[in-house]
Amino acid sequence: MFEKAAFTMRPVKDVVRARAFYEKIFGLAPGSSGNQRDNWRAGYDLPGGGCFAVTSFIDDAPGAGGAIAFEVEGLDRPMEDLKNRSVEFKSDVIHSPVCRMAVCVNSEGNSILLHQLKIKK
Repeated sequence: MFEKAAFTMRPVKDVVRARAFYEKIFGLAPGSSGNQRDNWRAGYDLPGGGCFAVTSFIDDAPGAGGAIAFEVEGLDRPMEDLKNRSVEFKSDVIHSPVCRMAVCVNSEGNSILLHQLKIKK
């Protein structure tokens, strides 16, 4: 019945501030965006497939609920780069049997995971 996850969307109060964070700090290229009066949605198509979006259409409070996990090739370099850009990390590297990850916070207080799969032997 279900084929894939079409996109992941996070609520934000300040779309301009959120866009600046994802475009200037994370380096995501803007995709489709649109609005209805004062409500906005901004999407980012990811190179490996899928889409991430921020929106003020949803009445949920930022920081509540789940988190998105962005896959990275190597975890250490993106962590160092983001720390140099004053991004706050809520965790050191978390190790699991299949991955390494770390949790940082965006401009709205939402958690973001940086995720690196371990090579299967």
